[in-house]
Amino acid sequence: MEEQSKTQPDAENPEKLLNLKVSKAKTWAAGIPAVVAALLDVVEEGIPFRGVRALFSMNQKGGFDCSSCAWPDPDDDRSPIGEYCENGAKALAEEATTKKVTAEFFAQYSVADIAKLSDFEIGKKGRLTEPVYLPKGGTHYQPISWDHAFEKIAEHLNALESPDEAAFYTSGRTGNEASFVYQLFTKEFGTNNLPDCSNMCHETSGTALSQTIGIGKGTVKLEDFYDTDVILIIGQNPGTNAPRMMSALEKGKKNGAKIIAINPLPEAGLMGFRNPQELNGILGTGSRFADLFLQVKINGDMAIFKALEILLYEAELKSPGKVFDHEFIANHTVGYGDFINHLKNYRLEELAVQAGVPLAQIREAAEIIGPKNRLIFCWGMGLTQQKNGVDMLKEIVNITLLKGSIGKPGAGLCPVRGHSNVQGNRTMLISEKPTQAQLDRLKSVFGFEPPRKNGYDVVNAIKAMHAGKVKVFFGMGGNFLSATPDTNYTAEAMRKLKLNVQVSTKLNRGHLIHGEEALILPALSRSDKDLYDGIPQFVSTENSMGVVQSSKGILDPISNQMRNETRIVCEMAKATLGSRSVINWDKYANSYDEIRDVIEQCIPGFEDYNKRVRIPGGFYLPNGPREGKFITEKFIDKAPFTLTDLPVHHLADDEYMMASVRSHDQFNTTIYGLEDRYRGIKNERRVIFMNQQDMDKAGFVEGEHVDLFNYGDNIERVARLFVVVPYSIPASNTVTYYPETNVLMPINSVSDQSNTPVGKLIVIKIKKHVPDS
Repeated sequence: MEEQSKTQPDAENPEKLLNLKVSKAKTWAAGIPAVVAALLDVVEEGIPFRGVRALFSMNQKGGFDCSSCAWPDPDDDRSPIGEYCENGAKALAEEATTKKVTAEFFAQYSVADIAKLSDFEIGKKGRLTEPVYLPKGGTHYQPISWDHAFEKIAEHLNALESPDEAAFYTSGRTGNEASFVYQLFTKEFGTNNLPDCSNMCHETSGTALSQTIGIGKGTVKLEDFYDTDVILIIGQNPGTNAPRMMSALEKGKKNGAKIIAINPLPEAGLMGFRNPQELNGILGTGSRFADLFLQVKINGDMAIFKALEILLYEAELKSPGKVFDHEFIANHTVGYGDFINHLKNYRLEELAVQAGVPLAQIREAAEIIGPKNRLIFCWGMGLTQQKNGVDMLKEIVNITLLKGSIGKPGAGLCPVRGHSNVQGNRTMLISEKPTQAQLDRLKSVFGFEPPRKNGYDVVNAIKAMHAGKVKVFFGMGGNFLSATPDTNYTAEAMRKLKLNVQVSTKLNRGHLIHGEEALILPALSRSDKDLYDGIPQFVSTENSMGVVQSSKGILDPISNQMRNETRIVCEMAKATLGSRSVINWDKYANSYDEIRDVIEQCIPGFEDYNKRVRIPGGFYLPNGPREGKFITEKFIDKAPFTLTDLPVHHLADDEYMMASVRSHDQFNTTIYGLEDRYRGIKNERRVIFMNQQDMDKAGFVEGEHVDLFNYGDNIERVARLFVVVPYSIPASNTVTYYPETNVLMPINSVSDQSNTPVGKLIVIKIKKHVPDS
């Protein structure tokens, strides 16, 4: 009989927590420790020469794009020493490893056996090397040929009563070419059910920016950071989430920029940077970053934004024309008068209390911003994964409009995106809500009628699986189970599937929570050579600043059974659609150039795609707001001011707000190690950071074992056995690592408008751990 696999690592052994070591948190990031950690991972994987060779090619012109974050590469001055960060090196080590997960491994270990391992242990098993299949009622994955795998997928898809009973997920790792043919297949198959990883992170950014400035992307270039006046970093941790960003911040600081950091935790990467490629970063003290740190309460950001607007307005009244850019406001915005009247509803003292930040510090921020008009606003999931995330980003836009800080050098908006091609996925039409114009263009080019109704995003796809409305799930990369909210609910949903298919490079927990049948299909990674007829090919990706460039792997794959994602999609399309298809899938399976030619016909901005992508460094996509052009659904050449409200929170005496974050030793759901070096945590992940006064009030002591509870929707959710760690954090606020606490995130707790899971404000109760009897 099949044993049900664990949805989370085993947390019922208190002895495992005895290895936890806590040290003082760091006040700077990178330096020699980062170099050592990066190289150590390559050595530990047993690939010193293979790994170092690849590192010198990663993020270089003509090389391959890092599979980690989406931070852009410099246009001109790329370092010959290396254009990678510590986490990029760790990501490379895991995909360049020569360790193999083979059919013999699956024959030896059942799915339930593997699920008993921690996520860290699962990820360290090595690269997947051949297609495997889990039959109905089976306990072990077993080998299957590629042809039979595609036949199995086609059998299930063609047996559905409606194409909408299938969902096709996309991870940000997928390149432009594979993303385009993937969405093309789903549309010819008949559904827009295209949930993707953007639904869980910067969907909020895309929603807010599309409605206010007319494009769901940032507006700055990397060079803007080098010569600007003020950089605001909000709800984002550069040292861990986008380490190469710190080089740009350092250049800006050297040229006179001020940095204001707004965050509940005083993260090392916000405070300072020791550049390991410069003598001062190796032997000296490096660069100080934050000129002003505002330690805001979780979700107190909106109160800070409104307080800043009031203070800037007061300064403008005292010195007309010195603070606001009235020419910009008159020529490029609408709604200024109503916006100013709306501000009068708020009181500075009350806003400061709600933010949890002394009013004097907010005044200091306003004084830094007031006389300047070259401002760059950067943000991460500390804002996007909030219920009012869309409104908070619109409030940031309000400030940029007041200052005229958009559409000029050294100014603009910068959502710091995570996965390296998540923005490119959306550009390639990976969206559950395609526009009618996009669908019309596909119809014109390919000659079939695409589905017109919206499909499922991530949250709605999970609900549909749970309700039995989605029966087949296809995952193009990623770790869907661990990345999504309400882990047990999601697991229940996935177990109701008839078939789930995962295209992956490595084993993860998502392969172990399955439907009646399951397939794992091994894919080439970014660093792998991608050959056709013995000739190396390249794909293309888009970074977070809208640059499209080539990515060409250099490493020999460790198995000849791996396939590129484009070929996997095209073979699946042929097997599923057969003679019903009007598309020549063989043409696209064998040539990325052919795909780029047709992308050029379908998506604006890709003119001469094949020619321009071969230019070293690639090319920029059009960006209207970057040029001062704002075209939204409601306005032409005008960006609207938005009227927003303050959120209201009511916590019981024994309740806390919890934000889930990455440790320094992970990227998204991939766990590289058990050391969160900057926060002083080693050998353990099941920790909860708490305010010392909260600990004293509740009777907790450092090192105490506790259980965490959430009661959203009147359902008890529990994450057991965490260690209390005192930390610099606002009262009533706590922080834990994901994915361990995703189990506490209610499926119905989502951002207004964007439907993004709210991972940065989960209401919890903390109780002393009671071992199971």
